[in-house]
Amino acid sequence: MTEAEDKTVSLLAALWLRVRPIVEERLATLELAAAATPLTEDLRKEAASSAHKLAGSLGMYGYDEGTRIAREIELLLDSAAPDLKRLSGLIAELRGAVFPDA
Repeated sequence: MTEAEDKTVSLLAALWLRVRPIVEERLATLELAAAATPLTEDLRKEAASSAHKLAGSLGMYGYDEGTRIAREIELLLDSAAPDLKRLSGLIAELRGAVFPDA
């Protein structure tokens, strides 16, 4: 690895430490939506926004699978009556893809 590549990896690792709490917060929003009965329109929209933001940012940190799953969650939440069981499964997949050691 070149010195420039090493610096890039170090910079991304430092940025990830700052962004991780935001990712956790967005995952918590998704989990709240999946557990809601009934899922209100406001919470569905908030969860869809969280999924959209995750889909847009996770790839930058090397979590390409997380981006794919978050995009699938976003699409699911864009429907008027999302399948909450499917949503819960996708959220668990997303958490595992982003935080495999947790």
